[in-house]
Amino acid sequence: MWIKRDDLTGSVLTGNKVRKLEFIAAHAINHGFRTLVTCGGMQSNHCRATALVAAQLGLRCHLVLRSDGPDQLNTGNFLLDQIAGATHEVLPAKGWAKALESAYGRLEQTYRDSGEPALMIPTGGSDSLGLWGYIAAAEELGGDIAAHNIDKAAIVLATGSAGTQTGLTAGVALWALPLSVVGYAVCDDAQWFNAKVAADWAAAERRWSQLPTLTLAPVTRDHSAGPAYGVATPEVYQLIVELARLEGVVLDPVYTGKAFCGLLKDVREGYFDQVDDIIFVHTGGIFGLFAHEHSLIQAAN
Repeated sequence: MWIKRDDLTGSVLTGNKVRKLEFIAAHAINHGFRTLVTCGGMQSNHCRATALVAAQLGLRCHLVLRSDGPDQLNTGNFLLDQIAGATHEVLPAKGWAKALESAYGRLEQTYRDSGEPALMIPTGGSDSLGLWGYIAAAEELGGDIAAHNIDKAAIVLATGSAGTQTGLTAGVALWALPLSVVGYAVCDDAQWFNAKVAADWAAAERRWSQLPTLTLAPVTRDHSAGPAYGVATPEVYQLIVELARLEGVVLDPVYTGKAFCGLLKDVREGYFDQVDDIIFVHTGGIFGLFAHEHSLIQAAN
């Protein structure tokens, strides 16, 4: 078992969202956008990364955040959002989808009327633009597996908005790599993720006519999603502590902890018996740990 350390892409710019933002931010600059608007939970890794990328590039950032309960504190990713200078508004979790659509429409119009249109970025940067981050990562993985003589492996990752999963699934096909891609859902179910991957790739093909037509067959495992997005079981918290003490690798309870827990279950049950190697993509999320302090302290003791 190998770990692709995308949690080491930076210090505060850690995680998979940076790969997507490389392409999203370039698009913003090339098309004259001065503000990045995006959305997510109070402890969104993507929102934190977007705020910091905007600060580095001299862009403004506005975040539409989902309130996940009264216990959300100015800690972790949300603290970094504010330090980076992002402005924000908070919407209740109930009726989130409809409220977000309304907020995006209002903000897009407001920025357009000001004479400086904003780039409206979807949840997780997961769309036909953001997926290029992991098409490029698949090319990088091709070099990794060649260097280590890996020729029959599965790439395993946590999937929450499907952008990373789409990019890797398409990238493996585009680069003709001897790899299969398995996403572990952290919310929703396999049917939703598989449909989202197919839809995002179809959108990419429409957007760039030079792309080949691919029939993707995404694979999603959803038995480790837990009670809800951002809600982990005691088993996940215990696993985070165990792996940190065993290898010094720190997972998070929202994404990687759930995925790794699901992976171990499938290894024990023989799901991966047909491959020689497993490559776990560590997509980051360390700052999200601080909103789960109580549960992690219980697991550690």
